[in-house]
Amino acid sequence: MRVITGTARGRKLKEPQGMEIRPTTELVKEAMFSIIQFDIEGRRVLDLFGGTGQLGIEAASRGAREVVIVDESRAAMKIIRENAEHCKLSQIKTVQTESIGYLRRGEKFDIILIDPPYDTLLAEKALETATEFDILSNGGIIVCETRTNKLLPKLEKPYFLRKEYSYGQVKLSVYEKEN
Repeated sequence: MRVITGTARGRKLKEPQGMEIRPTTELVKEAMFSIIQFDIEGRRVLDLFGGTGQLGIEAASRGAREVVIVDESRAAMKIIRENAEHCKLSQIKTVQTESIGYLRRGEKFDIILIDPPYDTLLAEKALETATEFDILSNGGIIVCETRTNKLLPKLEKPYFLRKEYSYGQVKLSVYEKEN
């Protein structure tokens, strides 16, 4: 697992041993950042269900103004902090807390990356909570990674599903908030 591009390009990231973390594959991560590549620079990004922190680190490496990485696991948070320090990305803030509860704080973000453990209802709950508390800025983007067969809720206006992309067993659902 490595940073694809930007200021930390090529840096290898630590991965947990024996933990229940499923890092995003290189193929899916490259696809995700190709989709949002022109929307990252200077933006405020939330990496929910941080795991190894690789999505937030990639966003920071590509010029995000601020990146908040949230995970409730102490072991995961240790790896995220080590990875961020190794990549020398000072715009990363880490928050060890339960992810859905964090959304209820109401902080605004320009991009929200949702990559919860598969086979749970956390993707649906995160989407519903993010829109209920209206934490996405106008014109903002949510990218949600799930299994391809996962049905996600239809969001109410001003939110809408822009497009879904499939990569084998993985689906990226890209939502936007009208400007």
